[in-house]
Amino acid sequence: MNHDTFIDRVAQRAAVSAEQAQILTRATLETLADRLTAGESLDLAAQLPKPLQVALRQRAEGAERFGLAEFSRRVRERAGVDETAATSGIRAVFTTLREAVTSGEFDDLLAQLPREFAELAEPVTVRTDRR
Repeated sequence: MNHDTFIDRVAQRAAVSAEQAQILTRATLETLADRLTAGESLDLAAQLPKPLQVALRQRAEGAERFGLAEFSRRVRERAGVDETAATSGIRAVFTTLREAVTSGEFDDLLAQLPREFAELAEPVTVRTDRR
């Protein structure tokens, strides 16, 4: 999946502009990088378009332990949005990540997060980018 398609899908799912989708995507990926181990953050980055890799690679020390509430708070702060917009954006990014990376990589990502994160990504019935 290329960068523009990723952002367009986030924008559609979150019902926001492409500019706001870019902001929410970056905030979500930066917060993911805070939470994932350095290795997993880099593995995830390797499967994303180059413009999205930066958010994961710049913060590759990662592996802080925090739950969904703190994750949402950090995204809200980074994106400058309210709780509703952050929640919608996080869900849109996670669902789009599920489409954009291999199922194994998405499973590896979820394995490093508390169970409550698994509910963020809507099931994808048809994958357009199988690897």
